[in-house]
Amino acid sequence: MSTPSPTRIAAALSTEHRGRLMSFAREVNFPEGARLFEEGRRADSFWIVRSGTVTLELPVPERRPAVIESLGPGELVGWSWLFPPYVWQLSAEAMTPVRAYEFDGETVRMQMDADPAFGSAVGHWVARVLAYRLQQTRTRLLDLYLPRTGSFG
Repeated sequence: MSTPSPTRIAAALSTEHRGRLMSFAREVNFPEGARLFEEGRRADSFWIVRSGTVTLELPVPERRPAVIESLGPGELVGWSWLFPPYVWQLSAEAMTPVRAYEFDGETVRMQMDADPAFGSAVGHWVARVLAYRLQQTRTRLLDLYLPRTGSFG
């Protein structure tokens, strides 16, 4: 039996805080190939994947975007909605048809401010996701740019 990822909502938030957050959700669908957001644009929403796969990408000059991570059910898509200036730091694409819960960032931020316990729980969850994704990004970039060494026996 596998251990749930600590970045997934079910492992990161208590039943109470998860229920409160979900009360602000609306169900949305994205077809395969849909762009959820683009680096540098305004970040005003976020999503929790219900089914399907979303990839996070880092644009790389003169190359294809570097895929940082593939996200699946229960995972957070987007964190830039929480931090000024509310601009996407990566891009995201639906790699398969995706069903997700969508949240308005401003509404959730206001609720976080109004209820410090809820705000702390959501803030810690997003911070945990950020720390994990930063490590994933580092690993992917090292894979892309470290010179390959080989034996020429």
